[in-house]
Amino acid sequence: MADRWFEIATVDHFWVRRRFEVLERLANSLIPGAGEMAEIGCGHGLLQRQIEEAYGREVTGFDLNEFALKQSLSRLSNVCCYDIHQQHPSLRERFDLVFLFDVLEHMADEDRFLRALVFHLAPGGKLVVNVPAGRWAYSAYDQAAGHLRRYSIRSLQEGAARNHLRIAKWTYWGLPLVPSLLFRKLWLLGRRDQDKVISAGFSPRTKALNRLLSWVATCESIPQKFLGTSIMAVLEMHGV
Repeated sequence: MADRWFEIATVDHFWVRRRFEVLERLANSLIPGAGEMAEIGCGHGLLQRQIEEAYGREVTGFDLNEFALKQSLSRLSNVCCYDIHQQHPSLRERFDLVFLFDVLEHMADEDRFLRALVFHLAPGGKLVVNVPAGRWAYSAYDQAAGHLRRYSIRSLQEGAARNHLRIAKWTYWGLPLVPSLLFRKLWLLGRRDQDKVISAGFSPRTKALNRLLSWVATCESIPQKFLGTSIMAVLEMHGV
């Protein structure tokens, strides 16, 4: 992820808040009863901080972006500069619940990454994934953010199946934001400066607009299987 994104993304950002609301709707029951939890690709700790405040739980965070890790918002949880492909023996089958939020779309070798992730997942453990949805929405913003792809539920299911995972439950979300993504795609045509593209494509610009977009984003039922700008899913091991 581009460093500029970490400067804009806060726990009050409308999209970050909505993403957590969707998590609570889809997987709320998993968090209180889970043993050890981890977030792979934790960035600067947005999700860790949200889980700490809502559930009082720690979530070990792994990332390779030292810029982001140095700005971690986490207050209870550990953060580690760790490459999951190292598959450290002490972390084998360690975590009952793993979060993978807006990371998979950055991976050139999706299968190799998922295999390395599964190494860290305890037997019977769950993986909660969030990815951007809709190939139609791919834009200069995705390129600047380092997105190699956007997903359909079918492509996510196929990737999971190749790596002995199955989707137990899922939802599209962000349906009310679809028009804004179409506008963003047109607005950013021809722009090349990465930082400016990230700012133009993700910053809500004013507190008033952020509040408005927060309200707009909630105007959908979760779960829903119609259309959205993101997909969130709970995955579990299957066929191993």
